[in-house]
Amino acid sequence: MSHFMMNRRRFISNVATVGGLAAAQTLIGVRAGLAEDVAQVKMQLGWLASNGVIGEVAAQKKGFFKEQGVELEIVPGGPNVDGVAGVAAGQSTLGQISSSPSVMLARSAGIPVKAFLAGYQKHPFTYFSLKKAPIREPKDMIGKTIATQPTAFILLRALLAKNGIAEDQVTMVNMGSDMNQLLTGQADAVTGWVTNTNALSVLGDDRVDMMLWDAGLQLYANVYYTTDEQLDKHADVLVRFTTAAAKGWGYVRDHPEEAVDMLVETYPNLDKASELKAVGPIAKFSFGDTTKQFGWGAMNRENWAAQIKAYADLKQFTGTVPTIDDVASFAILDATADIRKQVG
Repeated sequence: MSHFMMNRRRFISNVATVGGLAAAQTLIGVRAGLAEDVAQVKMQLGWLASNGVIGEVAAQKKGFFKEQGVELEIVPGGPNVDGVAGVAAGQSTLGQISSSPSVMLARSAGIPVKAFLAGYQKHPFTYFSLKKAPIREPKDMIGKTIATQPTAFILLRALLAKNGIAEDQVTMVNMGSDMNQLLTGQADAVTGWVTNTNALSVLGDDRVDMMLWDAGLQLYANVYYTTDEQLDKHADVLVRFTTAAAKGWGYVRDHPEEAVDMLVETYPNLDKASELKAVGPIAKFSFGDTTKQFGWGAMNRENWAAQIKAYADLKQFTGTVPTIDDVASFAILDATADIRKQVG
């Protein structure tokens, strides 16, 4: 599930509420074990647990976190859970969120969080059409009806602006919970993550894909973020987490079927057949030319600068337009460069 926009007032209210609870219960995200000096790390998800954490599950099962002195707890999100607020308030050490703009918007709203890893080098968000009326590039959207999630309207607007297409040349409508609008002709394209193989199965071989990334709007996905305080005071723990996670994701790439077995054992609600179809695409989004050079989880300043500009041009920031250093920290990447390159 993608969350590209946030209600600033609700967000800040949630941070204050969660912060009060955290203080009252003396909760902190990282606690040192008494004898073993084990760091207990909570990772808050932006949505329900899914194949987006298959690397962490593999790292747990193979003992990579234990090797690093990390006891990891993956905390699922959901429709009524504001994961960023929980991390900002100190209830969790770090979080994983579907899309990089959420970090930018939070920072603009005054929330002290930063990205420190990009799990997916390319965002899987895609526009799906049919061969009888294919949309292969942005100009093909002109005169068409595009159904997308309410939270993703901003992505469509940004995509059109990036490609010099006026918004009134495209009809934008709300998308339902499935691909039905495309199949029934109510829309010429629908949207979703190309890694969601189960939902896409109904389109069969008649499907035509146009990825957001290939169309010019290049966002990160499965972004790992934390607070300024965690980066300042517990960088060593974040380094240990990253080391183990990198090895876990490398294991997924090299042993996909075994990794899927680990995932469905941990989360029995997931369908093994669907996950076996998804694990290949997931690995391709996690690894590529960039990771071969810079290692798993890599980010670059140029990409963040382009994202910030795209959202600033559309006046999406409620507060100050953030800088690259406001939204991203490269310190953990630098400290783990060797191990990440080994699995890149």
